[in-house]
Amino acid sequence: MKKITLLLFLCCYSFKFSAQIKGTVSDKNNKPISFVSIYLDGTVTGTSSNNNGEYELSLSKTGKHTVVFQMLGFKTLRKEISVNEFPYKLNVQLSEEQVTLDEAVVNSKDNPAIRIIRNAINNKDRNTNKTAEYNANFYSRGLIKIKNAPKQILGQKIGDLGGGLDSTRSGIIYLSETVSKISYQKKPKNFKEHIIASKVSGQDNGISFNQAEEVNFNFYNNTINIVETDIVSPIANYAFSYYNYKLAGTFYTKSGILINKIKVTPKRKNDRVVEGFIYIIEDTWALYGTDITVTGEQVNSPMIKNLHFKQNYNYSKDNDAWVIISQTIDFKAGMLGINVNGRFTAAYSDYNFTPSFTKKSFGNEILSFEKNATKKDSAYWNTLRPIPLTKEEHKDYIVKDAIKLVRKSEKYLDSVDQTRNKLSWATPLVGYTYRDSYEKWSFNIDSPILNTNFNTVQGFNTSLNMSYFKRLNDKGKWYRIGTDFNYGFSDKRLRPTASFTYKWNNINKPILRISGGVTTSQFNNRNPIPKLFNSISSLFYERNYIKLYEKKFAKVSFDNDILNGVRLYSSLEFADRKPLTNTTDYSFVNRDNVEYTSNDPRNPLNTNPSFTPHHIWTATIGASISFGNKFLSYPDAKWNVRNKNYPSLFVGYKKTFGSGNSQLHSDLVFTRINQDISLGNIGDFKYNIRSGIFLEKNNIPFMDYQHFNGNQTSVAPSNDYTNHFNLLGYYDLSTNDKFSEMHAEHNFKGFILNKIPLLNKLNFHLVAGAKGLFTGDTKPYSELSLGLDNIGWGKWRFLRVDYVRSSFNGNHKNGVVFGIKLLD
Repeated sequence: MKKITLLLFLCCYSFKFSAQIKGTVSDKNNKPISFVSIYLDGTVTGTSSNNNGEYELSLSKTGKHTVVFQMLGFKTLRKEISVNEFPYKLNVQLSEEQVTLDEAVVNSKDNPAIRIIRNAINNKDRNTNKTAEYNANFYSRGLIKIKNAPKQILGQKIGDLGGGLDSTRSGIIYLSETVSKISYQKKPKNFKEHIIASKVSGQDNGISFNQAEEVNFNFYNNTINIVETDIVSPIANYAFSYYNYKLAGTFYTKSGILINKIKVTPKRKNDRVVEGFIYIIEDTWALYGTDITVTGEQVNSPMIKNLHFKQNYNYSKDNDAWVIISQTIDFKAGMLGINVNGRFTAAYSDYNFTPSFTKKSFGNEILSFEKNATKKDSAYWNTLRPIPLTKEEHKDYIVKDAIKLVRKSEKYLDSVDQTRNKLSWATPLVGYTYRDSYEKWSFNIDSPILNTNFNTVQGFNTSLNMSYFKRLNDKGKWYRIGTDFNYGFSDKRLRPTASFTYKWNNINKPILRISGGVTTSQFNNRNPIPKLFNSISSLFYERNYIKLYEKKFAKVSFDNDILNGVRLYSSLEFADRKPLTNTTDYSFVNRDNVEYTSNDPRNPLNTNPSFTPHHIWTATIGASISFGNKFLSYPDAKWNVRNKNYPSLFVGYKKTFGSGNSQLHSDLVFTRINQDISLGNIGDFKYNIRSGIFLEKNNIPFMDYQHFNGNQTSVAPSNDYTNHFNLLGYYDLSTNDKFSEMHAEHNFKGFILNKIPLLNKLNFHLVAGAKGLFTGDTKPYSELSLGLDNIGWGKWRFLRVDYVRSSFNGNHKNGVVFGIKLLD
């Protein structure tokens, strides 16, 4: 009875009380038309029809009005009405636009579309300068639906996805709305958004993903960032290298403005391009609308099938400019049996093109929330929402709000946990997690099978990892307790460790970590050799690359954001270090003339302990600095947004002391600078530079040397090629002197290969790289590489191969390195 009362209350509470014109928009066959822009004549403020063609246009007073209905592909309709009382019902039908081609155009030897596009490119600055500054209201709605969802994925149950699935396992799985005020400035480029209201169906926090900057797809720019890929605009300065154009036709608006409909076709399907139509206004050469599609292959995303963009522009008398008033993004995506589709709709209104911006108008904060923005009730939303909900959306809010109340209860959460906490046949393989969702804690045991490796010091060894996690609030406060029991079957040693981690909040994110125990550690604490790689190379090829020592330790560390873009790191460790030697020569394949090397990283023939046991303290302090850093302010969190126009810098100091032997002590000052730079249609460039100096060159323990991430296998150890060398021995150039390593890489993203006939069908990406290593006690080491990325089939492209040539001390070495993105 309580649930029924709640549903009735929500239904009654959702009626809208405001002065409005409402109705439906359809075509001549009475088929509803969605995404129609509806506004009062002479303004750029209005609404759009929803997926069912329904609309609601708010008015401030009765009287005579002219309502404009505008939609790409249909004739613009101006309807004069006389409103005596509200609500006022107005249903309209739109006629398809009669696009025609002049006979002279058809017979012309010259392509008229080329002239139109060239004029549009030449007038981009003039047109965008008219909207160089503005404030506006922004509304966005996101809807994602699923059809025939599987009950399990890889043996894991996926449930009903928050209550969105019906008996056919289809329905809405995400519905959200955002209302905000946005401010924009062209030069210097600035954008900020203040969210007034945010709502997500079935969620308390109400923080939606559909924010203004994320859907700010400006086709006047040379590139549009879609799914982290820079797509070349049809009116980019260099667009003629990527597109063919054809004048599909022309038509006149009611006010006598000539609109050119241009068909845009990629010259090469595999480029980062779009396909469809753009509408350009004669004489002003401004955009009137866009209707384009981009595929998953073009944005390098295997999940996405396609994205369809539609934008409508309207004329503003205030600044004699055409401005965007609405946008929809329809998409289809799928993977592992899950197929989804959806739409993100955006509406812009109440433009002010003469804002009083000052130097303080824009800062590092680019997103903020009004107090209680995520707590607005239905009545409040009904006064803000410019696009009416469909019946399906309305029902989803009601049902999921009711479900939310039930699913927050202890009884329901316990019942869900009882199902999830059951053991299964796969538990020994994938591990086990016990949850208490109501009390917000969980206990996890990793699979010892997946944590089994091989090295010549321990032989086969496995780890039993256990952890307890407790969430203390919804503002980022939590702690975790973890233990690890590692056992080597050859050296017959059990090495336990324990850790405690505590985080206070999601604002400045202070994190305390305390750990200790007994462990084996690589001499290079950056762990350049993956355990899996070493196990395979040892068992099949008798190449034991990992070199280990034993460490009994206690360590405490703390890091915290102290300023915007500046995070401070500190740690203190006491360690008792002991050398280890090989205890096994086991291998699956005994190869002739191949033997395991010793566990001494500097002398492969030394079977004695590689260093003298000792204890030592290590103190480290450092700071990461992101220049030009912006941030998003959520109600209970702050998230940094890195500015790719500037590099990131890390500076640090490490001191070892307290061993009783001053020769073992060291002082190291080090720094790192790195940056990823998008160069538009040319591709992406990235670099990473590490440098440092030991203040005094003592005979320090080898694990305190500066080591460099090498690679002696044929497989890249990570997908970040600017963090390792391809052919350098793991410890060949380790130093206790000054050093500098430099990595640079440019991925042309199809800029070169997609222009070569036949080869462009493969959609491979050419990658060029250069690396250098300089130390105070050796000659320079360098590598040059040329590779192919994006290798695979269809949308599944996870392979890379590089040819590498290294140079050191007059000697050269050649090699081929394979990269597998799935390994990260």
